[in-house]
Amino acid sequence: MFGTVRVKAESLMDKFKFVRGAGFEGVEPNGGMNQQEVLEALKKSGLEAASVCCHTHWAKPVTSPDAAVRKEGIDGLLQTLRDAKAYGASSILFVPGTVNADVSYDAAYKRSQEAIREAIPLAKELEVRISIENVWNNFLLSPLEMGRFIDEFESPWIGAHFDIGNVLRSGWPEQWIRILGKRINRLHFKEFDTVKMQKEGLWKGFECDFLTGSNNWKAIMAALHDIGYSGWCIAEQRMGINPGDIQKLTDAMETMFQM
Repeated sequence: MFGTVRVKAESLMDKFKFVRGAGFEGVEPNGGMNQQEVLEALKKSGLEAASVCCHTHWAKPVTSPDAAVRKEGIDGLLQTLRDAKAYGASSILFVPGTVNADVSYDAAYKRSQEAIREAIPLAKELEVRISIENVWNNFLLSPLEMGRFIDEFESPWIGAHFDIGNVLRSGWPEQWIRILGKRINRLHFKEFDTVKMQKEGLWKGFECDFLTGSNNWKAIMAALHDIGYSGWCIAEQRMGINPGDIQKLTDAMETMFQM
């Protein structure tokens, strides 16, 4: 995931070359970036675009009470689809909004589906899938509900971008994987430590390396095998700039793939 690359570099090209040099085959850029710059960096680094992350879904959620904000959110979703097509990616990551004191759960459900339905014709035209991510947005809180949410579109262009680490606070990734099944278009590989969460605070749970947290990676990989998943596994994991840190990250992913 491009947003997790913390290397100090003067150009996008240098960052992409750093990712390739670390052993990765692809990268997940953000929507709304300079298309020509991204295309050049992909070509010269040898990386593929595994997915594209929508750049507006947090700042301009499509569940906002403000119609103008919702419009900006939809425009960002459409632009991300266009960017993905340009980069050769067949899926985008999209957060379908948030539930909060100003946005009720039922309103979020209705508005998010309305917004996504507006984007389905373009997704179909470009042959790029909209993949809904499970995040800490107080929305789509179970795999059964997420599955229902996706199924209600009755469209092959809507699926799931499943984030493994995001469910540890209240569930088990291997259960989500089996329930969502073939709906999963992409994966975010992420570690989470529930013990650290309980002792140090909720967000501290993410401050751990692969294979040192609470994920049962054997069970997770078995579930992925059972549903026949063979697509991209995108690391959304802090990536240090020291060679030892990078090697530890890539070695851990290789260990997971062999489970």
